[in-house]
Amino acid sequence: MTEAVPHSDLAFADTNGIELAYDTFGYRTDPPLLLITGLGVQMIVWDEKFCEKLAARGYWIIRFDNRDIGLSTNFAPAGVPNISALLEAQSRGEALNVPYTLTDMANDAMGLLDALGIDSAHVVGLSMGGMIGQIMALRFPERIRSLTSVMSTTGDPNLPPPKPEALSVLVIPIPAERTAYIESWLHVWRVLSGPKFQVEESLARKWAELSHDRGLNPHGFLRQMAAVMASGSRKEALKDLTVPTLVLHGDADPLVPVECGIDTANSIPGAKLHIIEGMGHALPEALWPQVIDAIAGHAS
Repeated sequence: MTEAVPHSDLAFADTNGIELAYDTFGYRTDPPLLLITGLGVQMIVWDEKFCEKLAARGYWIIRFDNRDIGLSTNFAPAGVPNISALLEAQSRGEALNVPYTLTDMANDAMGLLDALGIDSAHVVGLSMGGMIGQIMALRFPERIRSLTSVMSTTGDPNLPPPKPEALSVLVIPIPAERTAYIESWLHVWRVLSGPKFQVEESLARKWAELSHDRGLNPHGFLRQMAAVMASGSRKEALKDLTVPTLVLHGDADPLVPVECGIDTANSIPGAKLHIIEGMGHALPEALWPQVIDAIAGHAS
């Protein structure tokens, strides 16, 4: 049984000219560990029980909504990016004009640490969050105790693309009606989980209900996608990364193929690579013990 740990109320921090919603698990006297989530998903995908179990390993866990999602600052005035036009410009080698980049999002996360009075922290980033974590470690190495990059990538355009079925769920229109939204969400997680370790339906349904009730921002998803596109490859820069790094990846990931995780580990000097057999692009409860062991072991 997991030891009961404190869970803070929802709070808001002013950072980098915006406001981020966050909460914490565990004791402030423990080493801080910042969880960064992925494209278009809210902080609640770092499930409360997952956070409690990780905090019980001796860490003060902080999770937050990235800009433009959940309860953090919405960038609606920036308009809706034309992803097709951005792809065409990218294919011509042109610089992309987007509302913000992953560097802005990395600065948001550092600003949250500042607001909490944290000099340095362990950082765990999931998918797009892994990209943000990589940028944090490159820009502020003295403030990152360790980096765990989960199901993420260097952004090298020569890496294998997503599987067609995974790519298809990124372009499904997001329904506004609650029941339709929940069913759409369940479909997305069935595809992303892969065949061996499906996200438990009760867990995915809970995430869907919470996400809908906290507030939908489908255009924020597109602006975040544009930020990923505009930020390009980190492959060369990562050769100079000095932060102790663990790369976690599933060998059944349909969205960010396992080759992307291998490339990330190979690009970072001294990085450790942990491939989880059968894991897709999701964190089902069945895999939490293995993932938490890896994160806590690396951070220690």
